[in-house]
Amino acid sequence: MACFYIPYDLYAGMYVASLSCLILAAVFFYQYYYSRYHHKKHNDVVFGLAGLIIFSVNYFANSGINGSTDLIWPAYLLLLLAISPYRQHLAWLIIYVLTFLILHAIGYYYPTLVQYPFSGAKGMFIDRITAFPIPVVTIYLIIKFIRRSYDKEKNIVELRNEEITLQKSLLEQSNAEKNKLMSIISHDMRAPLINIQSYLRLLNENAIDKTERPELEKDLLAATNNTMQMLSNLLYWTKSQMERPSINLQTLNLFSALRSTLDMEKTLAEKKGIALNYNLDDTITVIADTDMLQLVVRNLVSNAIKFTPKGGAINIDALILGGKCKLTVSDNGKGIAPAEQENIFRITSEPAFGTNNERGVGLGLLLCKEFIERQGGSIGFESIFGQGSAFFIFIASKPDPE
Repeated sequence: MACFYIPYDLYAGMYVASLSCLILAAVFFYQYYYSRYHHKKHNDVVFGLAGLIIFSVNYFANSGINGSTDLIWPAYLLLLLAISPYRQHLAWLIIYVLTFLILHAIGYYYPTLVQYPFSGAKGMFIDRITAFPIPVVTIYLIIKFIRRSYDKEKNIVELRNEEITLQKSLLEQSNAEKNKLMSIISHDMRAPLINIQSYLRLLNENAIDKTERPELEKDLLAATNNTMQMLSNLLYWTKSQMERPSINLQTLNLFSALRSTLDMEKTLAEKKGIALNYNLDDTITVIADTDMLQLVVRNLVSNAIKFTPKGGAINIDALILGGKCKLTVSDNGKGIAPAEQENIFRITSEPAFGTNNERGVGLGLLLCKEFIERQGGSIGFESIFGQGSAFFIFIASKPDPE
């Protein structure tokens, strides 16, 4: 704007106005340059006093109350308030209002001090028309700056609120998990130990009949095995939450990696009168962590045994689909109720009782999901309540060499 008004005022014979515009432009440039490139804070006092002096001189040099100086005063004050600290606002407002009143009083009582560079209505018309864009553009820029700053602060506040909401949600989830663990430790882990304690006390007191002893020992062994699996899952899950376990991905022969696990689970299934069948192609090669893969399969098969009644069957199959190995553990057990399927992989899900009243802790499937996903795989299931379930995992496979 200075590039336009300085030569225009010179051409119109308004030398004082041209000089005033030049000085204002110099003050602006000086403040901007040192603030932008030398990281020095602009001087509000210099900026404010420069406006007072220049507008005061320009008021008398450009027709006083009949000139265009009065149009520019409010815009300059608005700009000053926008860049100055809040604590200075009232002071600048009082100073500018008093200066404005004093100048007009002087112009009123001493009219000879006021110069009229324009003659006729045409000159005054041109003066007003050319001066009007200055306050308008200034107000536009300041409002745009204020709106942009407001929107930026608003976005920051919204992001902070979202972070607080997320943190609150995570905290609530953490509290739920803590309560779940406390429930496990206080009830699910305590009950089997009480049974063992009671049996040992009866045994020590010779209060057990010989005919009852085999059945009690069978039930006690089943409860102990179940408790061991519960404790194992609990320890694995606690470790996974406290420290992220290292993942050792290797190229594995699927059948060789799972043979010992499946043989052990087959023995447990036979004790319950369940047929466990696995037919794994010994040429399938996967990329996985051995320990994690064994834990996942062990939990899936143990769950199938738990929820399959005597005389039932469990099948384990594997096939290659699109560069992935799909391993499926299916059974013809009790299945999963539709209302429970949504939370099946969450710690908040309530563990169900098996067909022989076996009880887990609700961590097995959560561990399966976590450990499979850490290996770059995925897990899913299909279940019809009363007819059985099929859990399947997808894990990276190594293509056969051509």
